[in-house]
Amino acid sequence: MDVPTSKWGKFGSYFLLIVLTAFSIATLFPFLWMISTSLRTDVDLFNNPMNWIPSKLYLNNYQEVWTAIPFGRYFLNTLKLSVLITILQVVICSMAAYAFAKLKVPFKQTIFILFMTNLMMPWHSIMVPQFTIISKLGLYNTHTGYVLIQLFSGFGIFLMRQFFLSLPNELNEAARVDGLNEWKIFWKIVMPLSAPSLSTFAIFTFTFMWNDYLAPLIYLNDDMLKTLQLGLKAFQTEHTMDYGLLMAGTVFATIPMVIVFLIGERFFIQSVATTGMKN
Repeated sequence: MDVPTSKWGKFGSYFLLIVLTAFSIATLFPFLWMISTSLRTDVDLFNNPMNWIPSKLYLNNYQEVWTAIPFGRYFLNTLKLSVLITILQVVICSMAAYAFAKLKVPFKQTIFILFMTNLMMPWHSIMVPQFTIISKLGLYNTHTGYVLIQLFSGFGIFLMRQFFLSLPNELNEAARVDGLNEWKIFWKIVMPLSAPSLSTFAIFTFTFMWNDYLAPLIYLNDDMLKTLQLGLKAFQTEHTMDYGLLMAGTVFATIPMVIVFLIGERFFIQSVATTGMKN
């Protein structure tokens, strides 16, 4: 009976591998089509029948995208805001999560539940009052105002709190015996041990900030302050769309996210692999 079971087990493994490979290839089609479109003219794009490989590579799109709009300025704005907000969210949410997980705070569970309502509340429901507050503070159409509305993340606090709860309390107690205060325990012991979860949170935050369209559309009106996602909208007008330049700009916009994931891939996989494990 062991032999047939082994054969069926191998067959199932091969079948699962084939299915997953097929799905993986399918998810690459939009990315491949983006690259293909960026290497052709609009005339070549609408040829019939459709061809994946352009008859003639048109590399001028990658050069023209930098001059057709202030692409460099948009790129730097997006990079600055994404990196700054990612760092601030990681630090602030980690400190809040540590307090919820390890410190004795009155009404801690009640406060945590109130914080978690942020995850259940769509951003559109607080969009108007949030905009009113930022405007009255005189921070509309500034990067500072945009950064302020992004400092808090209910998802980040929840994610980091769950990881901190998995750390044994004996670590904190031993550190207190050695004379360390909570601030030093947090920075010298807890944070270094949290690298997998921190990198996962950082990847998610950076990706979301890099692709954010609605908030910059609302809070950033000056052309020199706009982000890359708003800048790419310039290639789409009421009656026409320059697909070649749009896709070339999108290729450039995708590169930083790929780099960030490749840098944090090891920690990201480690975080997923250890999810639910208790020390």
